[in-house]
Amino acid sequence: MLTRREFISTAAAATAGVLASRVVFGADILTKPRVVVLGAGLAGLAAANLLREHGHEVTVLEARGRIGGRVFSHRMEGTDSLTVELGAEWVGESHTRIRELCDEFGLPLIDNRFRTDLIYRGKHSPAGEWAYSAEWETRWEQLLAEYAGYSDADKARIDRTDWWRFLLAHGMGERDLEIRDLLDSTDFGECIRHVSAYAAFAEYAESCEHNEMDFKITGGNARIVEALADRVGRRNIRTGLTAVAVHQSGDSVRVTCRTKDGGTESFEAGRLVCALPTTAVRAIEWKPGLSEETLWGLDALQYARIVKVVTPFSEKFWPREDFDMVTDRYGHYFYHATKGQSAERGALTAYAIGDKADVIARQDDAFRKHVVAESLSPAFGDITAKMSGDPVTYYWGNDQYSRGAYALYGVGQWYTVMPALRKRHGLVWFAGEHLADWQGFMEGAINSGEDAALEIAG
Repeated sequence: MLTRREFISTAAAATAGVLASRVVFGADILTKPRVVVLGAGLAGLAAANLLREHGHEVTVLEARGRIGGRVFSHRMEGTDSLTVELGAEWVGESHTRIRELCDEFGLPLIDNRFRTDLIYRGKHSPAGEWAYSAEWETRWEQLLAEYAGYSDADKARIDRTDWWRFLLAHGMGERDLEIRDLLDSTDFGECIRHVSAYAAFAEYAESCEHNEMDFKITGGNARIVEALADRVGRRNIRTGLTAVAVHQSGDSVRVTCRTKDGGTESFEAGRLVCALPTTAVRAIEWKPGLSEETLWGLDALQYARIVKVVTPFSEKFWPREDFDMVTDRYGHYFYHATKGQSAERGALTAYAIGDKADVIARQDDAFRKHVVAESLSPAFGDITAKMSGDPVTYYWGNDQYSRGAYALYGVGQWYTVMPALRKRHGLVWFAGEHLADWQGFMEGAINSGEDAALEIAG
């Protein structure tokens, strides 16, 4: 029986075998080809770092004006330099590679675990004072035990249904199911009616107690991006260049980019790592063209619509540092975004998903402040006077480059779309969180980038 990680590792090994046979019989056995990496997010930088360690000359091309991609730390104005995350948030207990890199770069981790309050149907229940029904808790333990004995065929079978229907079919009652949807949709970025039952179940059955929401990097998660960029060499990273064409001929690949002033610039290499989200991959002209299977996968995979609304407050009116709260209101999920950074001031992030995120993103700051205040009112009353400035908002659903926060594997997609998108395209290897077991996490992006680099390095 394969875990998700083993399933992906097996697929990677199969691709590596194809590469090995080519290298043994090709002229490039005695050389280390130059590599171009598309994307200066964590996947691209991790790939570039490992390739340079193996002696390859590397150039990283990034469309944004900054590096980091969906790792996006932000320093709040007027809040004593409080740092919040507008993008990737958590380092998990089981995320071994990113924790190794943090140790290597001297980046300490801060505990980022929370105890969750609940607002449900107008009632506030503090952490420890609400739970699923006893009947469901018993049934859930049985399901986890059964998962340990699932065959690969069993896992592929449950991939063909959605998480909501799976839970309903296995005895989850209405109240429990409504609360589970509120909680789990914060993980996946959409209602659990749209999520593969396998992708969801495996995340619980194969993760740590806190579902990998354990730590973050002191001073901001972007510090690991900066450390990797320093290691790769800033001179080897170019920003403001959007890849528009990738043409392969013989043992060479040419990347043509659009510059910020509307011109073009081209780069040639012997290998290419494409560490871009699927919408950006789809926008590139590929010669030879991508396979029909790959094109299908690119068009099939959706990304989570998530908005983060970070509101600064003059005082911490919430009861504890490890405060978070799930609600059935527009604000959806709140957590202490500046945990451990200040004794007095603080900020709460409202983290909304799906259609709610779309609505919130289209409105102005006054509307967003109202949403935050109204969502929290059953627990804290009127907190508008404690707001110390306008919220900082970022909506990933409209992000120009990713069109979403992270990949959302829907019904029947883990065992079909994932393998289709991982396949090599000639001299091109693909990477990104959407191709990783720890999908949606920084760990997954790093794993995927390093997997691609290792295949190229042989």
